[in-house]
Amino acid sequence: MKKIFQVLFALLFIGFSANAQRTVTGIVTEKDGSALPGVAVVVKGTTIGAQTDGNGSFSLSVPTNAATLTLSFLGFASQDVAIPASNVVNVALQSEASTLNEVVISVGSRNTQRTVTDAPIPIDIIGAADLKATGQNSFDKALQYRVPSFNTVQTPVNDATSLLDPYEIRNMGPSRTLILINGKRKNTSSLVYVQTSPGRGETGADISAIPTDAIKRVEILRDGASAQYGSDAIAGVMNIILKDRFDYGTFTINGGVTSKGDGGYYGVSLNNGANLGEKGFVNYTIDLSDRTLANRPGVVDAQGDANDFGAKLSDVQAFLAKYPDAGNINGSPATSAAKFLINTGVDLSPNTQLYANAAYIYKKVSSFANYRTPYWRTTDEGLLHAAGTPYVGYVPTFIGDLNDYNGTIGIRSETNGWKSDVSFTTGGNKQTYVVNNSRNRSLGAASPISFRPGGYEFNHNVGNLDITKALLDNLTLGIGTEFRAESFTVIAGDTASYSGGGADSFPGFNATNAGTFTRYNFGGYLDLGWDVSKDFLINGTVRQEKYSDFGAATVWKISSRYKLADDKFVIRGSVSTGFRAPSLHQINEQLTQASFVPGQGIQIKGLVNNNSPAAFLLGIPKLKAETSTNITLGIGFTPTKNFSITLDYYNIAVKDRIILSSNISPGGTATTAKLDAVLKNAGVVGLSFFTNGINTTTSGLDLVANYRNLIVGSGKLNVNVAGNIQLQNQLDGGLTGGGVINPAILSGTGQSIFDQTQEALLLSSRPKFKLIVGLDYQIGKFGIMLNNTVFGPTTFHQDGIDANLNTEFDTKLVTDLGFNWKVTKDIVWAVNINNILNVIPSWHYVSLNSKGDAVLKDAAALKDITNAITFNGRYSITTYDGSHFSQLGTIFDTRLTFKF
Repeated sequence: MKKIFQVLFALLFIGFSANAQRTVTGIVTEKDGSALPGVAVVVKGTTIGAQTDGNGSFSLSVPTNAATLTLSFLGFASQDVAIPASNVVNVALQSEASTLNEVVISVGSRNTQRTVTDAPIPIDIIGAADLKATGQNSFDKALQYRVPSFNTVQTPVNDATSLLDPYEIRNMGPSRTLILINGKRKNTSSLVYVQTSPGRGETGADISAIPTDAIKRVEILRDGASAQYGSDAIAGVMNIILKDRFDYGTFTINGGVTSKGDGGYYGVSLNNGANLGEKGFVNYTIDLSDRTLANRPGVVDAQGDANDFGAKLSDVQAFLAKYPDAGNINGSPATSAAKFLINTGVDLSPNTQLYANAAYIYKKVSSFANYRTPYWRTTDEGLLHAAGTPYVGYVPTFIGDLNDYNGTIGIRSETNGWKSDVSFTTGGNKQTYVVNNSRNRSLGAASPISFRPGGYEFNHNVGNLDITKALLDNLTLGIGTEFRAESFTVIAGDTASYSGGGADSFPGFNATNAGTFTRYNFGGYLDLGWDVSKDFLINGTVRQEKYSDFGAATVWKISSRYKLADDKFVIRGSVSTGFRAPSLHQINEQLTQASFVPGQGIQIKGLVNNNSPAAFLLGIPKLKAETSTNITLGIGFTPTKNFSITLDYYNIAVKDRIILSSNISPGGTATTAKLDAVLKNAGVVGLSFFTNGINTTTSGLDLVANYRNLIVGSGKLNVNVAGNIQLQNQLDGGLTGGGVINPAILSGTGQSIFDQTQEALLLSSRPKFKLIVGLDYQIGKFGIMLNNTVFGPTTFHQDGIDANLNTEFDTKLVTDLGFNWKVTKDIVWAVNINNILNVIPSWHYVSLNSKGDAVLKDAAALKDITNAITFNGRYSITTYDGSHFSQLGTIFDTRLTFKF
């Protein structure tokens, strides 16, 4: 540890300059003359700098040959000021317009830069300060409390899902939002979510691993963008812009804990760098953190456990008298993480820049499976308890090691008006797992108690060439091409982890299912932007993609906007087609999985891929690309530089949507004989598979409003309001109206690849609406942030619930309160109390018809159903499938930031 801190503090002083020979002083104000504390004042081309105090004053020692100061502050235009002979610099910074006037380089049109006001499609700009103001200590959770249609949630015991939480925009799943780093595609995770949680059957990038201190801003394009960027952009694009030119370094120490005293965490983060004169920069971030377990189990119902495990009620009651939660541990896993990121650029000539960035992330996540009580696992054959001591069961542990990396190198240049950008990007994600304190019952006393069940790995290499040219004053051309090679690996577990029934809680990956699978694709696009007049824009893009494993796709997009009232009012809209290629994971993954079956306990189920003999016998067709049609219509109003509001309607129709089917089980009848034989040969009680099984329609409204620099007393208030409401998120044709494409083998069996549970997880398990109202008040050296987030109702239909009932999670208001204090010009102390009112999810039953009404009146039946969907009370807060927001209650967070 001592060596680590020696390295950190050595890095802390990189770029410092000495030999100062004169002192420059001054005062920085706003246009109206009010002082601006916290402004960064830096000698241009160096790392020598200071920060204004509460009166807007600064004092800075500079070399005698220093000629220019650069002043910068969030919300104000950066300004270069010559140092006069008097060495006194008094400056009034100009306030930038609202975030709607930020310049967006990498999203929107591929052929030109435009401000968000100019853009014909909805784009959010979220600055680093906005992310930190949420008080959340991970990037994905910060986005949840800033972007209305962005949702992510921690799930209960879900094995590898604990390594990274599923996220989504506009309720479209994690695999339909493309993640970019500085405009270049980031690799996805190697994990497919296979448990019954939101995001089931999909994969996404590990955005939680990106250190917030490395981010300059985030651009979120809320519109289909397959024509511009290719696969995975049906719901939109998130572009993470890294910090570049170096203004000042920061060293942050942060920590926190839940109101229950668990889930404690601490971390340190260093962001530093140097400017290479006027020609370039280096900016790097090191982030180290550790979080302990948070546990939120429920009280277990004795009769329910006795029924599920065929145990004597007296035995169950005796155990639960000592352990009311049956020893279960669920909530938030213990996590240790190390994150390293660097971003750099250097001018090779006045018209050519070499740029690069790279990141490496390591995470170790430790969680627990369901506790195996002594009446569930009646023996461990002396493996897990000492001889002569009472047998009290055991709890298997699940440990995941995650390694994620990405890197890009490229050259931008301009010659005779032709702008080119050529780049190479690589990235990968590897996860390996360890199961301890468990056993393989099929091996008896010969079983080990520690297993390495294997894991997954995904890698990609991407080459891009993008060229733009202003053909005329009002006509711009963009052309580009991309080549991408991908590989997906299933890593086999040790033999004991998969032999027979496999390791208890998490069977390993059989060697016959392991292997590396590869593919490549080649794509190109053509983009034209025509400014018909200074107010009227039309933009069009067409793209062709060719994949080595499933074929080709052609998509297009047309967008437009019209400005009125001296650019204060904007009407905009777009129509596009899109596609999402089946991932290598979905095409090739095959495994067995231990899952809770209501009323039956834990059962072994299988997932077969589309190339397997079982898939052939079931009549499952090969996967093909999803296709979509996106329509967006919106308006924007910017009456003053400090006030803006936008309202956008969206409609996304997806055809041939890829799903992970519901569990198909044997029927034991003459009608199901063929199906039963397939399951028996596969050695499982049920199986699932990926298929293009449904068509869906999703529509809604997004509202974003900002009012900045509102004078209240002696301070300034910023108000932001953001909301999303779903108008539709439905299965076209319905469950019984021909909306599900079932293989012929299921005919007459009463089973379907897409049942009520899958419909709920895919379409209604995210908030029906979400509203964020944030207040940020700054007065002198102090700041107060109050953030209110309303999570609308969500609907689940858990496996085990009556067909005539649903569960609905109630609308909840989560309130966050934050304070910051500029202790000195170089030290800032922030305190956040997230979920200050200790709000946790709550749910109730909803009847779907008169039969459901009757069930609600039957207390005994209702109790059995409740036991089924909460594993007899183990998951009383969330139910076994999750909830609509994370459930740890009040969290206290504090951070101390040193600027240098």
